[in-house]
Amino acid sequence: MVNLGSMDVVERASLCNCVVNFLLEEKYLLSAFELLHELLEDGREAQAIRLKEFFSDLSHFPPDQISRFNTLRVADPQSLLEEKEALEEKLAINGYELRLAQEDILKLKTELEKKAEVLPNLRESNALVSIDHGQDIQRQKRDVSYSDLGPLKDNERSDLNCAVKEYLLLAGYRLTAMTFYEEVTNQNLDVWQNTPACVPDALRHYYYQYLSSTAEAAEVEWEETPDLQWALLSNTNGVNGEKIAMLRENEALLKANEKLNHEKEFLLKNKDLADGQIMALTKSSEALQKDLKDKENMVQVLKQSLEHHRKDLNDCRAEITSLKMHIEGYRSGRSWAVSDVDDVQSQSLERYKEEIKSLQMEIESLKAKNTMANDALDSTNCEKESVQGEENVVEIHEDKNVISHQVDLTSGVSENQEAQLPENQTSDDIIRIPEEVAQELLISSSENGTVGNIVNAPKQNGEPPPEESEVLKSDNIGGKTVSEKMGLGTIQILSDALPKIVPYVLINHREELLPLIMCAIERHPDTSTRDSLTHTLFNLIKRPDEQQRRIIMDACVNLAKNVGEMRTEIELLPQCWEQINHTYEERRLLVAQSCGELAEFVRPEIRDSLILSIVQQLIEDSGTVVRDAAAHNLALLLPLFPNMDKYFKVEELMFQLVCDPSGVVVETTLKELVPAVINWGNKLDHILRVLLSYILGSAQRCPPLSGVEGSVESHLHVLGERERWNIDVLLRMLIELLPFVHQKAIETCPFPTVSESMGTLFSTSLVELYAGILENMDAAIFASERFKDFDSGHVEWPAFEWMHIDCFPSLIQLACLLPPKEDNLRKRIAMFLLAVSGRFGDSYLTHIMLPVFLLAIGDIADLTFFPSTIHSVIKGLSPKTGIAERLATMCVLPLLLAGVLGAPCKHEQLGEYLRKLLGQGTVKESQPAKCNAEIVDAVRFLCTFEEHHGMIFNILWEMVVSSNIEMKISAANLLKVIVPYIDAKVASTHVLPALVTLGSDQNLTVKYASIDAFGAVALQFKNDTIVDKIRVQMDAFLEDGSHEATIAVVRALVVAIPHTTDKLRDYILYFP
Repeated sequence: MVNLGSMDVVERASLCNCVVNFLLEEKYLLSAFELLHELLEDGREAQAIRLKEFFSDLSHFPPDQISRFNTLRVADPQSLLEEKEALEEKLAINGYELRLAQEDILKLKTELEKKAEVLPNLRESNALVSIDHGQDIQRQKRDVSYSDLGPLKDNERSDLNCAVKEYLLLAGYRLTAMTFYEEVTNQNLDVWQNTPACVPDALRHYYYQYLSSTAEAAEVEWEETPDLQWALLSNTNGVNGEKIAMLRENEALLKANEKLNHEKEFLLKNKDLADGQIMALTKSSEALQKDLKDKENMVQVLKQSLEHHRKDLNDCRAEITSLKMHIEGYRSGRSWAVSDVDDVQSQSLERYKEEIKSLQMEIESLKAKNTMANDALDSTNCEKESVQGEENVVEIHEDKNVISHQVDLTSGVSENQEAQLPENQTSDDIIRIPEEVAQELLISSSENGTVGNIVNAPKQNGEPPPEESEVLKSDNIGGKTVSEKMGLGTIQILSDALPKIVPYVLINHREELLPLIMCAIERHPDTSTRDSLTHTLFNLIKRPDEQQRRIIMDACVNLAKNVGEMRTEIELLPQCWEQINHTYEERRLLVAQSCGELAEFVRPEIRDSLILSIVQQLIEDSGTVVRDAAAHNLALLLPLFPNMDKYFKVEELMFQLVCDPSGVVVETTLKELVPAVINWGNKLDHILRVLLSYILGSAQRCPPLSGVEGSVESHLHVLGERERWNIDVLLRMLIELLPFVHQKAIETCPFPTVSESMGTLFSTSLVELYAGILENMDAAIFASERFKDFDSGHVEWPAFEWMHIDCFPSLIQLACLLPPKEDNLRKRIAMFLLAVSGRFGDSYLTHIMLPVFLLAIGDIADLTFFPSTIHSVIKGLSPKTGIAERLATMCVLPLLLAGVLGAPCKHEQLGEYLRKLLGQGTVKESQPAKCNAEIVDAVRFLCTFEEHHGMIFNILWEMVVSSNIEMKISAANLLKVIVPYIDAKVASTHVLPALVTLGSDQNLTVKYASIDAFGAVALQFKNDTIVDKIRVQMDAFLEDGSHEATIAVVRALVVAIPHTTDKLRDYILYFP
């Protein structure tokens, strides 16, 4: 036994440190934690340093993990299942990563074996270094790391456990000893077998093992116990010295190996960096090659364009040659004319000859220009400028004023008067003049026969002779030239001044500049100037309001009317595209409005390409008003499309807008875009098919209400906010499409005579014809030749059958996916069914709709008015299993009551069906006579329609006064659930008297059921009269002295405390 009192301070410190290390290494953490507190209480902080550092280390005890352990909760089966699936997925990933890690370890082992050959040389060099620096061994002892002396044996661990227990008891650390007893579960510490080991030697052996475990442990022990240094050095025998030398050598080798590993990692990083640079260079080379190929393709295109223009030039030359031949023929044919007109004719012919010569000169110059352009094909920029020049020719050719001005300039050029050209007239404009003049001459010659007709044809109806006409023409041309030059100069001055004037005009008055801007855009000959002015037009007001946008759009429409299709596409539409991503919502809204109004003034192929692309991008806009305007203008755009090529794209955009999160956009889409798409595309069948698939898909994508297979909840789906909104707006769309479905059914009716006589409603006779019941019809109807081809029971009427073969089954399937709380969606379906019955007529409701929904809830229905070919389809709606029957009662029965029997013409039948339903507990006679929760919930849903309240309360009074106990209990339950759907007047006049009657019943079950209903009334209403009646009735319940009645009263009223009046709250809080 060790006597701690006889030990010196050094020995006690070493034993304490040895025990601390033993507890930490063997993971006796509770004992170590208890020892830390006892060491601190004993004032031995030096020995507690290691324990403090260990328990304060965040890597051992992360705060988030500790807080997570503190907040652990009991997981439900659903969460456990989800966690299990997540863990299985994570386990599979970890397994894959483990395999990869094992492969990496094998590779590293192979590399280490290759490098093991280098280690002997390093060992020799390390030995030489240790010899040269022998005097520094003592100083480096603290920096050397030792390896483990080997794992503990079982008997050694048992001896050490007993030694630590003895040490803790002798040192007075009894709480730590008790904790140590609890943690050592595989050994009885009170029984210490007689072994040759002794406690001091065992502790010392483990202490050496502790010192050799890590360099940090040796350093800490060395620094914390200075007095221990001499003792350790003195007690170390020769064997330990040899071990330490071996450990040093091993540590040096490990350092060398680590250095080699670092060098290897550095080389690998450099290799990865070089590979990345190579990949980047490869991609850059590929991009350059692609760019070079694109430029080569562009050069080929430009070459083809040049050849095309060269061909056009040759054609022009041929036309001019033909024109000269006409002139020469005219001169030879008119040689016999009177001598008094010869001078005038010769002057006229000389003038035309001069004009033709000038045209030839300009054509030669144009040919020279084209030759120079052909030599410069290697430069891509020159080719682009050539293409732009050709486009400018087309643009300016459309402006008649500019053409006339250029004709005048041509005559000036032929007379070497180039100095009189305006400053803005460029050489490109001069080059284009001869072609335009030649075209005008050709047009005039084609209209009038020959050039001679223009010059010499005598005017009829008293017009002046040719001589006077020529003189007048020359005078008019001179006057027009002067006026057009002045007008062009004015336009030029106006175009230069407008961009400088606009910023200094008040925003509210800038629309007054629109006539000037439009005039400048329309008449200016330069394309770039027109683009700048068009940009000013669209950016006239920074954030235009509705009225200002209307003024700007009217200006754009007028401008488009005046400039024509080509300039509208080239000048106005690019401005729309530039504004499509503008920061301000008002500017994007202006673009949306322009798409629908400018589409009329562009070519048809542009409408369904560029403009549709602009609208498509605006539909993705973040602004609600922009998306709303996009939907409106898309509806305006559809009638202008030249064909149906983009139908499915438009249909996709329509459904995207229908499911928009904004109600304003949805409303515009349903009222404007949906009818426009149907009228334009005439594909109602496809829209209906896609619509039903979207409705069902939105619900089916949601997770089930429960993960338990075979339960009712596993068939119901929990809807998210987005899915709930989508289903709601899609059902609204279905209601909006109902008139189109009805109209198509009438138009495609295979019995024209009957359909014409019935109007817009489907009569019983028509339904009988559809079903093939011919014997009850008027024989005169079938005497017509139009009905001889119809065989009984084989009439095809797809538009009529879609409703009960496709639509109703899909809605029933949707209803069976919705949880009971989704009353809004279920009400939307009921509203659709009521709209169907109102539009298709009472006969359709009675003979078609009602049998479908009766079969869907498992009831018996008459299929007489259905063709025999679809009987199997309708009968397939009937539930086949118990779960399906319960789902039908829970989900489809509310639709039958509110949407089918809730029609005005079925009021009496609804009352009879409710009495049967509530009296038997179910429609089927095989079930017990009780009102189950599903039927109660169906009646509750019927109460959401206020027009049925009177009938429901009449039936409830019949149940209240009934002698059947189950009927009274059912009445109390129904009164409880319908309270939220009535007002205070109905509650005071109908509900409370019925509950008072039930509360006075002798049967305790009926009485307790009425107490719960009173609690629902107290929760819903704060009317003093109602509260007083409730207090009086509660007092009557409490006077009975029944403990069950008291508990029922407390349970019913305690829920109403936060919502009721102060009077009832005080009554509940100060309960007697």
